Amino acid sequence: MNRTRIRRRSAAILASATAMAVLPSVTAVAAPAQAQPCVQKVAVVNNAGFVLSWAATARTGEQSAPTDEYPINQTRVIDLSTASWPEGTDVRPYVDAVGGTKEFGSSYVSYCDNGQTATYTVTGTTFDYSVTLLT
Repeated sequence: MNRTRIRRRSAAILASATAMAVLPSVTAVAAPAQAQPCVQKVAVVNNAGFVLSWAATARTGEQSAPTDEYPINQTRVIDLSTASWPEGTDVRPYVDAVGGTKEFGSSYVSYCDNGQTATYTVTGTTFDYSVTLLT
């Protein structure tokens, strides 16, 4: 009697394994990752050898209103809640060196209405500079 039960269970397990082997495999597709950190404000510190202004720019190319032009050792902050973007929008600064080139920030951050601030620093000279997210 025990042998019959064992044989039935073995047959059921084998049938189950066979059925699983013939099922098509399904591969999960990851959703686009949201940029980190998630912040409400973006600050850009001018540690470069020139005057600059900047605007927050979304992946879609939409931009916030730009800051005023400001010199070395000063910072400007844009509160993303004043822009028309929904929470979860990825943004980064787009810096305009007065008399020079324009450069994007090194990486995106995501907009969340949480009071947090991401800070970027600008270093270099008018035609050769970087905009780096501080960690």
